[in-house]
Amino acid sequence: MKPPLYTIRSLVHAYDGGPPVLAIERLSVAAGSILGLVGPNGSGKSTLLKLLAFVEKPTRGEIRFKDRPAAPFSDAVRFQVTLLTQEPYLMRRSVHANVAYGLKLRGRSRDCRPQVAAALSLVGLAAERFADRKWYQLSGGEAQRVSLAARLALQPEALLLDEPTASVDAASAELIKAAVIRARDQWGTTLVIASHDRQWLYEICDDSLHLFRGRILESGADNLLFGPWQPGPSGFWHKPLAGGGVLRVPPPPDDQAVGVLDTRAVSLTAPGAASPQGLNTLDGVVSRLVLEKNTRRIVATISVGLLALTVKLDPERLQALHLYPGKAVRIHFAPQAVAWCDPA
Repeated sequence: MKPPLYTIRSLVHAYDGGPPVLAIERLSVAAGSILGLVGPNGSGKSTLLKLLAFVEKPTRGEIRFKDRPAAPFSDAVRFQVTLLTQEPYLMRRSVHANVAYGLKLRGRSRDCRPQVAAALSLVGLAAERFADRKWYQLSGGEAQRVSLAARLALQPEALLLDEPTASVDAASAELIKAAVIRARDQWGTTLVIASHDRQWLYEICDDSLHLFRGRILESGADNLLFGPWQPGPSGFWHKPLAGGGVLRVPPPPDDQAVGVLDTRAVSLTAPGAASPQGLNTLDGVVSRLVLEKNTRRIVATISVGLLALTVKLDPERLQALHLYPGKAVRIHFAPQAVAWCDPA
């Protein structure tokens, strides 16, 4: 088992004396691994990346790098860790000068054209075509890839990416994926990637964490159920769904509470199949099928009106149900399988 590159203990972070935006009791990130961060906006993904990049200091708690305490911008980390933010920032100079800038800071800029060319090649940009271009001559996808190349040129121990594919086309997203995988395979770089693109993450990550309201949800808790909830019969509360169907849950702490449904508590059957008494039974359509790299299981996204639910299946179950995007299915899960998020 690879040793951790990062170790977090009792971390709490808040801005300007406000409520905590991040609270993580314990987390380890193995060296050479690719970790994905998922969760809605405001869940703490970007904050966690900034803390792991050591550009901010946590309000409380400790982040250790290679089992040693590390402070923001300290010599122990500033040449080992680099962060690519969601909005690519390029200086008002040529592509070559942008990619070479970090090498210059590290005293490695003498005759660095081969290193710049190699970094550009990793992201699918030919140096002979792009090195002399100015920052304003690049498309959005090209600018994002140049920003990534500037970080890859450093061959960092840790590369942190915040929504790297949010503003790029599908071709650029594939090139970014290939580049970060190669960084891990070629240099042993550890990657932590925040993204709303679940399919992109599932295809490359060794593991993923689901963040919500600044906390890490338990493994498998990929489904969030939002209110408002109404009291119903038999002690359960419910919510009518667009297009028909009713979602039943245990009594919530309040009518706007957010429920968590573990993917392991959800089962799929053919449409029209009988449902055991007492279960939620919802009719939906398969909208996406993705192979989860670390488990080799199939992640199926099922659309039930405006609600999207995630189910993880063994390949044998996928074949038995003959699933494909667009196929109708029936979802079953017990109301008691829904847990309530901590409102704090």
